[in-house]
Amino acid sequence: MQQRTIGPFTVSAIGLGCMNLSHAYGQPPSPEQGERLLLAALDAGVTLFDTAALYGFGANEELVGRVLAPHRGKFTLASKGGMAGVRGDDGQLRRVIDGSPEAVRRNCEDSLRRLKTDVIDLYYLHRWDKQVPIEDSVGALADLVRAGKVRTIGLSEVSAATLRRAHAVHPITAVQTEYSLWTRNPEIAVLDACREIGAAFVAFSPLARAFLTGKLMDVTGLDAKDIRRPMPRFAPDNYAANLQLLKPYAALAQELGCTPAQLALAWLLHKAPHIVPIPGTTNLDHLHEDLGAADVRLSAEAMARVDALIHQRNVVGPRYTPQATGEVDTENF
Repeated sequence: MQQRTIGPFTVSAIGLGCMNLSHAYGQPPSPEQGERLLLAALDAGVTLFDTAALYGFGANEELVGRVLAPHRGKFTLASKGGMAGVRGDDGQLRRVIDGSPEAVRRNCEDSLRRLKTDVIDLYYLHRWDKQVPIEDSVGALADLVRAGKVRTIGLSEVSAATLRRAHAVHPITAVQTEYSLWTRNPEIAVLDACREIGAAFVAFSPLARAFLTGKLMDVTGLDAKDIRRPMPRFAPDNYAANLQLLKPYAALAQELGCTPAQLALAWLLHKAPHIVPIPGTTNLDHLHEDLGAADVRLSAEAMARVDALIHQRNVVGPRYTPQATGEVDTENF
């Protein structure tokens, strides 16, 4: 496995996003299946595992902690706070964005307990709570570093301007944002800002939530709780239009001797050396397919051809609903 750098850490060029082992895409796999997937990833050379307090309202961190704590010295552990499940007066857990220093500290303490570790290597603010100055939230993260509970800090879904404000308070080691052929927002300013300050860029949903694998051809059968259901790009009419982009793309992947998923990941790896994609999967075959992307070599000509096939100007539908769009920091993205 190729290696890349995230702050003081040397990690596998392709990490593992652990979210869908507990959350997001309908019925998650059994804990036993999740354990097999995590251990297979570790055995295959993955040394960056990414989770969050939000995923499964803590269940994902508990899974990662139970399975990987005995191997803690072999990998870099990333998690996130500032967005977590909060129990309401009716007893129901609901997702709440809270970037107050008190919530950030509480989320971190809860994560440490669930992850069965004394320190989290990379701890992100999962969303910028726009009711709280970013300086205050990052100040709380910096306090966690000084307390020895967190080694480095990151931000998720922030603009270049917000990143620079945060970095002025405490060094930001990584920014995590959706980035793939069909989501190009980071190319506007954040990728360059990360390079300027020496931060890594961690790309989540690098396979466009399965679109770029070529394996999701019918969205009408998605589980009722699947988070893709309300996303405009996955609306049946929009998705049908987007599927037309896959035909020449799959043909190019075949020409280049790789699968569509591998081409999508290789494209990211070739974009810049500070980019680390973190695809997620529940399938062992798909895991090994994804990791094989690190061995795919793309010429400048191939990169240009891929760029021209799927991009922000020909994808139909925004990535989020208006409400979800309002929760991310897209100004001067």
